[in-house]
Amino acid sequence: MFEGLFGWLSSDIGIDLGTANTLVYVKDQGIVLREPSVVAVQAGTNKVLAVGDEAKRMLGRTPANIVAVRPLKDGVIADFEVTEAMLRHFITKVHGRRMRARPRVVIAVPSGITEVEKRAVRESATHAGAREVYLIEEPMAAAIGVGLPVQDPAGNMIIDIGGGTTEVALISLSGIVFSRS
Repeated sequence: MFEGLFGWLSSDIGIDLGTANTLVYVKDQGIVLREPSVVAVQAGTNKVLAVGDEAKRMLGRTPANIVAVRPLKDGVIADFEVTEAMLRHFITKVHGRRMRARPRVVIAVPSGITEVEKRAVRESATHAGAREVYLIEEPMAAAIGVGLPVQDPAGNMIIDIGGGTTEVALISLSGIVFSRS
C-alpha cells in the first residue's frame, strides 16, 4: 500500500550525468533539464555558489576566490562533494521541495567504470536526495532511448559520443556483449 502511495507522490527520474552536460528525464514528461555539468564554488571552502547554466556563465569571469569546476572527468566522478551538490541541485530543481517522497533515480554510467566508481555514483545520488538509485550502462541507455530491439537475439551496434568519452557497444539479448570506451 505505502509503495503505491510513495510512487504516486514521487517522480521517477533518469539522469545522464555527463562530463560536459547533465540531462534529466522525468517519467511522462520527457527531458526537463539540460544544463552544463559545471559548479561554481568558493575557493578553500568548497561552498557551492552556482550550478549548471549559471555556473557556466561564470567560467573565466570570476575573481580568484571563486572557481568554476567540472566535477566529472572522463565520465566518472572526480570530486565527490561537488558532484553531490550538483546532483542535489538538479534533483531539487526537477522534483521540487514540495511534500513529496524522494524520487527513484536511474543514472547512466560509462560501461567500463569500476565498482568503486559505481558506488561513488550511487552514494552521491543517495546523499543528493534519491530514495532508490539504479545504474544503467550508457550504451544500453542510448540503445533503449533510440528504440533498438535490445532484447532480440541479434547484434545491435550503438555508438554513444559524449563530451568526455565515446563508447561503442554491441548489444544482444538485453546485455552488452562487447564495449570499448
